[in-house]
Amino acid sequence: MRRLLARRMKLHLVGAFFVSVGCAALYKFGIAEPRKQAYAEFYKNYDPMKDFETMRAAGVFESAPPK
Repeated sequence: MRRLLARRMKLHLVGAFFVSVGCAALYKFGIAEPRKQAYAEFYKNYDPMKDFETMRAAGVFESAPPK
């Protein structure tokens, strides 16, 4: 029973390290990278003036009344 806490603590620290690295990798490759790719794809063909004119025609802006 001597040094039981120290031995168990080492095991748990190593396990926690690998679990946290695994979660970080899953987040990076499962969420962050696809999100970056989706933003890049969206802004590749995005026309802000066309979007502005659409919102202007819908009456979204108070300072730019619809034509």
